Amino acid sequence: MAGVHGHGATHVHNARRYGDLVAIADPRPPDAAGVPVFPSLEELLAATEVDVVVISTPIQTHVPLAGLALRAGADVLLEKPPTASLAEFDQLSKVIEETGRACQVGFQAQASAATLQLAQLMADGGLGEIRGISATGKWLRKAAYFDRAPWAGRRTLNGVAVVDGAVTNPLAHSTAAALLLDGSTGVDDIASVETDLFRANDIESDDTSTVRITTTRGTSILIAVTLCAAEHLDPAVIVHGSRGRAVLNYTTDTLELPDSRQVLARGDLLQNLIAHRADPAVPLYCSFAATGGFTRVVEAIRLADVPAVIADAVVRWEGEGADRHPIVHDVEHWIDRASDELALFSELGAPWTKQ
Repeated sequence: MAGVHGHGATHVHNARRYGDLVAIADPRPPDAAGVPVFPSLEELLAATEVDVVVISTPIQTHVPLAGLALRAGADVLLEKPPTASLAEFDQLSKVIEETGRACQVGFQAQASAATLQLAQLMADGGLGEIRGISATGKWLRKAAYFDRAPWAGRRTLNGVAVVDGAVTNPLAHSTAAALLLDGSTGVDDIASVETDLFRANDIESDDTSTVRITTTRGTSILIAVTLCAAEHLDPAVIVHGSRGRAVLNYTTDTLELPDSRQVLARGDLLQNLIAHRADPAVPLYCSFAATGGFTRVVEAIRLADVPAVIADAVVRWEGEGADRHPIVHDVEHWIDRASDELALFSELGAPWTKQ
């Protein structure tokens, strides 16, 4: 395990369920590890024989750490977003090819039976002609979220790309799931990406944005998300078909179809990687190559103009200290409109776009 704080704690639990946790690398050693702890992954790999390395570390460290693990002969489970640029994606792709090792990426929605069932339904024509796909995220993040690490809310750190924004990190699963549903997961499956980025928090990156992806299949995928909602709601991916629409809630593995509602099971990414090691015929739920389309979106956001500041007139602040957070007025309404119309906030004339 490389990185055991925050989401890394979940990976520690899974490692003990599905494998044999032999060592931890973290510059902030946990209080009770029960296994050897090293201050760096390099030192861990020099001292310990491992089969799988789980990397749950800051975004800008993903590529060098994954490269270390792969070259040491380990397979890797790499947290999302896997890389902060296309150049890094190409770099790590070459290492994976060179070493012949496996790299699974931590997009849990790809392991959900709800996602996979909806993808099959679309491919079989069950929703008719697909008129578009949209994803909505109405989340609430407080000051403590952005204060938790030096890289949080940053576009770059010490000259290195981070690209930690609403679209690319906390709500990244929405984009990745939408691309999977369209069968457009590869780098070359993306025709264009339009960005419409805003922020209410005092950060570098976006916290309230729309992004429209056009795939080479001709599908329009509209992402509409915020971290400045009045309350924290479950995200959704919506498929608009000529025979009705389907709604996927990937956090609860719920699939709502025109005539039914199901809660389905979810596989585990680490368990799947271990099964793939034992039998390469077992496909990975989310191979590194299958995040190329998502990385094209990350690259577009990395290269976009800095997010525009949302005017004070349409923002209400609540809480104090670590609990302080902005609420963008009526943002939920504009997210729903963007989703329904597959349109950017600026095209709809959302109040914060008129500056």
